[in-house]
Amino acid sequence: MTPPDPARLFEHGQQAAGVIAAKHRGDLAGAEALLAGFPDDQARLQGFCLLAELALSLVRAQTGQSMDDLVQELTLHMAGAALRPPPGTAAA
Repeated sequence: MTPPDPARLFEHGQQAAGVIAAKHRGDLAGAEALLAGFPDDQARLQGFCLLAELALSLVRAQTGQSMDDLVQELTLHMAGAALRPPPGTAAA
């Protein structure tokens, strides 16, 4: 497997950040369009992996936590988010 071109990797990471930003401002159509704009699944995966690694590194630099501790804390937050109903829906 050849390593990705750094310029393309940056572009895909930036596109992944755009997906998240659009979603958080309520622009679901924009988020979908950005997701569809990735050339393939590998590019999408690489972009979101880069974004996640950089975001965790920023948090780590601010908190001083180990990456293992951050990932464990993130996993707990993801589990909680998965159990909560989406905003705007009634709880069962």
